[in-house]
Amino acid sequence: MPIKKITISEFITLSELHPVIDVRSPGEFTHAHFPRAYNIPLFSDEERKEIGTLYKQQGKQKAIKEGVSFFGPKMKSNIEKVEQIFKQKRSNSKTIILHCWRGGMRSAGMAWLFDLYGFDVYILVGGYKAYRKWVLHKFEENYQIKTLGGYTGSAKTELLHSLKENGEPIIDLEALAHHKGSAFGGIGQPEQPTQEMFENRLANLLCKMNEGATKKNFWLEDESQRIGRINIPHAFWKTIRESPLYFIDIPFNERLNFIIKHYGILNREELINSILRIQKRLGPNETKTSINFILEHNLYEAFKILLVYYDKTYINAMNSRANINHLLKTINMENTDVVENSKTLLQFINQ
Repeated sequence: MPIKKITISEFITLSELHPVIDVRSPGEFTHAHFPRAYNIPLFSDEERKEIGTLYKQQGKQKAIKEGVSFFGPKMKSNIEKVEQIFKQKRSNSKTIILHCWRGGMRSAGMAWLFDLYGFDVYILVGGYKAYRKWVLHKFEENYQIKTLGGYTGSAKTELLHSLKENGEPIIDLEALAHHKGSAFGGIGQPEQPTQEMFENRLANLLCKMNEGATKKNFWLEDESQRIGRINIPHAFWKTIRESPLYFIDIPFNERLNFIIKHYGILNREELINSILRIQKRLGPNETKTSINFILEHNLYEAFKILLVYYDKTYINAMNSRANINHLLKTINMENTDVVENSKTLLQFINQ
């Protein structure tokens, strides 16, 4: 089969069936990439920089000749890397999808090699740049969202996944961002992705929610627009804010016990540093008192102060939302038992 060029819509469909090979440099790939892509770079970061300089200073032909000298010794290993991908996938297929930054010389060169060897090759027209345009457009679409709200310590993330176990579609924004959202949310979490990589992963999940003729009505946890150093894209965040808010109201002491159980095991120094990050809003007396309680291993009193602060913050944020009285639906729950709470929540919605 000759090399075939495909549009971004064809790329999204075919990527579910065939491996995507990103031939950009390792640095470009590490910064952000299509979530299911494999990186088989035509050039290293240093080689790409050198080729780019030659292209600007001495022209296209000089750059191509130098690029061939870099590319030639890698031909065999690049073929073997693709073969290894199919071996890992235990697939007899020979079809691959290639892209570079704009669908230019890098993908053309690699496509020539893989086609010559015998692979069936698709090239994404417009490359990764076209994919990024598709990603940003996804945040402009309309979605049917149910937002799960509740004060800190309400076990919202755990409840979200309990809803998933009951067959409800969800997107876990905190898992995508590698952050739990508060000043303490980064403790024990992997390094956060780049903003671009977060957007790529989110867009791919949103695509699945709008597949086919019927849109899925899915759940999200109520978040501020910023999760750690990641921002929820504004257009999508606006859609979230305009969706129904199912607020689970759990007694203070139940939430406090949940916080102690899950955050009390964390490193004391990291807890103190997190308190210091919010000291301007928490206040000097509360900051000093809560830190002293942690140093004294009195987690109950320390987290009690912090929970009062976060409750006030959540109330202020909720009251500032447009049409909150129309969107808000409150469900009273006795504790943080997510199995029972998910049943109660679904019964509330279906009544």
